[in-house]
Amino acid sequence: MADSSFDIVSKVEMQEVDNAINQTSREIATRYDFKNVGATIGRTAEKIEMKANGEERVKAILDVLQTKLINRGISLKALDAGEPQLSGKEYKIFATIQEGISQDNAKKVSKIIRDEGPKGVKAQIQGEELRVSSKSRDDLQEVQALLKGKDLDFALQFVNYR
Repeated sequence: MADSSFDIVSKVEMQEVDNAINQTSREIATRYDFKNVGATIGRTAEKIEMKANGEERVKAILDVLQTKLINRGISLKALDAGEPQLSGKEYKIFATIQEGISQDNAKKVSKIIRDEGPKGVKAQIQGEELRVSSKSRDDLQEVQALLKGKDLDFALQFVNYR
């Protein structure tokens, strides 16, 4: 029997991120506590920028964005938000969306699989993803459960289950 396998990836659906940003923008425009504070949110190719005239207000924008991301099924581990910075008369927070598994994180995950996973399970690093293979599908499901139980500082998805 051939090996069964699946890939571990860290991907974010950018359309969902855009939808969350648009929802946040609409909520900022209508909420009373954001009136006359110059609150805005926008996204360039790689950054999300939040602006307001007070530190607490810009943190509130980030909180609204996080809520919208959760509602759209995006893990907050993928959002890397900085600290509020004073820029002229307004505060800004820059955030980025983390995609892909770095080499260090891929090595951490494969070490967890080697040390704590079932015997006979192989993990190979392939660019920004990990391929896990085994003769037994039950072992693969055990690996998935093991990784879901770990508190890793990046989001994981399991795809291409064969």
